[in-house]
Amino acid sequence: MASQKKFGTFSGVLTPSLLTILGVIMYMRLGSVVGNSSSILQFISIIFFAHLISITTGLSVSSIATDKKIDKGGIYYMLTRSLGLPIGGAIGLTIFIATAFSISLYLIGFSESLIPVINEDWAINGISTNKLRLFGSFALIIVLVIAYISTSFALKIQYVILGLIVLSLGSVFLGSSEGLKVGSDIIESPSFATLFGIFFPAVTGFTAGVAMSGDLKNPKISIPWGTMLSISIGLIIYILLSLFIYYNIDGQFLRSNNNVLIEFGAIPLLVLGGVWGATLSSALGGILGGPRILQAMSLDNITPNIFAKESGLNKEPRNALFLTFIIAEIGILIGELNVIAELVAMFYMAAYLFINLSCFL
Repeated sequence: MASQKKFGTFSGVLTPSLLTILGVIMYMRLGSVVGNSSSILQFISIIFFAHLISITTGLSVSSIATDKKIDKGGIYYMLTRSLGLPIGGAIGLTIFIATAFSISLYLIGFSESLIPVINEDWAINGISTNKLRLFGSFALIIVLVIAYISTSFALKIQYVILGLIVLSLGSVFLGSSEGLKVGSDIIESPSFATLFGIFFPAVTGFTAGVAMSGDLKNPKISIPWGTMLSISIGLIIYILLSLFIYYNIDGQFLRSNNNVLIEFGAIPLLVLGGVWGATLSSALGGILGGPRILQAMSLDNITPNIFAKESGLNKEPRNALFLTFIIAEIGILIGELNVIAELVAMFYMAAYLFINLSCFL
């Protein structure tokens, strides 16, 4: 009988984490955060403080991962074995819901970039919420099918997406402001708190790799290295890209056009490929990681046992996968990326607070 396939640091932690960090917020909202900031100091502060939270949480997770036996469930498993089921279960449930809603965030962003390509009139007249819901739901079904087939298959796809992201960033750095259009994507009252809430989900991607703990060859090595490397690389890219945007794209375009990076790129099609690859891979990371958290909670009898059931050669948690799908669909029906981003930020901030407090205790 064939054994379950296990993954190393690069394929199991670093790649899914990095692709989730370099996702929808980078392509679809970083320009808006930079454009709506009152000064260069404000958007640098937003990026720095958001990453400071992810760095401290990543260090807490790494500390627990090297000290405890790691199995399925990622952060949830670590915390329950450190602090007991009640506290670990509460944090695990928070992270599960945040992960499920983050899938909605990525797919609404995917829809925002896809719809203007299909029909230029929608780009000019504005994209309706119902169109975002329709295309987001369709994309969610595709992601569900990929995750249902095999985790191994899903992780292999991510190597292609990593290449697309590298090419898209190259296209942005070689781009030009000629042909940029003023849009209608205005943020009312863009305060520091509002912009921080919109940006913060960008730094939560490192949990995608940690959630794969049960599928890793050596989680005690892979989780610390993969987590901290992904956060560090993400910080460098966000700082460099935000400074480049600030000095090369006029604020009126940044404040009003969420597709400004696509239009700015030397080869817009390459940037578009990066957007689609990043958003779909982030959604894929969420739909792979979320069910494993729920499965681990079910194995501990915190959630119903039906979600602990495994299927297939690689023991996929398919019942948990379908519940994740339902919660993600509820998020998609909200139909507004900024609202979903602030909702995801709220759940992750609460979870990270408890993770850091748990490590301290």
